[in-house]
Amino acid sequence: MSGGDLTLYDCATAPSPRRARILLAEKGVPHRTVAVDLRQGEQFSPAFRAINPQCTVPALRIEGGPVLTDNAAILAYLEARFPEPPLSGRTPEERAEVAHWHWRAEFEGLLAVAEVLRNSSPAMRGRALPGPVDYAQIPELAERGVARLQQFFAALDTRLADRPFLAGEHFSVADITAVVAVDFARVVRVKPGEQHPNLLRWRAAMAERPAMAL
Repeated sequence: MSGGDLTLYDCATAPSPRRARILLAEKGVPHRTVAVDLRQGEQFSPAFRAINPQCTVPALRIEGGPVLTDNAAILAYLEARFPEPPLSGRTPEERAEVAHWHWRAEFEGLLAVAEVLRNSSPAMRGRALPGPVDYAQIPELAERGVARLQQFFAALDTRLADRPFLAGEHFSVADITAVVAVDFARVVRVKPGEQHPNLLRWRAAMAERPAMAL
């Protein structure tokens, strides 16, 4: 499969680029990787601002084409260019189901973790939102984020009671984003427990996919 014209700007410790890494691996798309050190603030350097003025990762450079600067654009591009295996659904109904659960995993899962972390961590004081603009922390959002995560885990457990995948009959991008959200929640000391048997079973099954180790 040809994909050697792609360069992924990545950070091994961040959840958003992990989603792109897993997606590329599940598609089997070869690409170059450039590491961006977020802890050292490399995303704010003039060199990286020239690549992505939003100062975020992931970013996917297409040789002779644009730089895609968010996971939504990266997913749309990879699904169109490398349609096998399809990760956004196969039928119109499944596509809608995947889109729904993918959105929920991002909004109720990933963004809830970000609310907690960015509004409580001393290291992120004044950096409550990613990007080039500084925003003050709001401690109440951290408290709300924990409650949202607990609700999200309960919803996942209910959803996964009678199915191997989060949406449709096949593994999809909804599973990718949900795995990253569940794993990322550990940084704010929220994780599934014995009250989430279906969620734990699903996460163990996801761990058998080689891409999930990335």
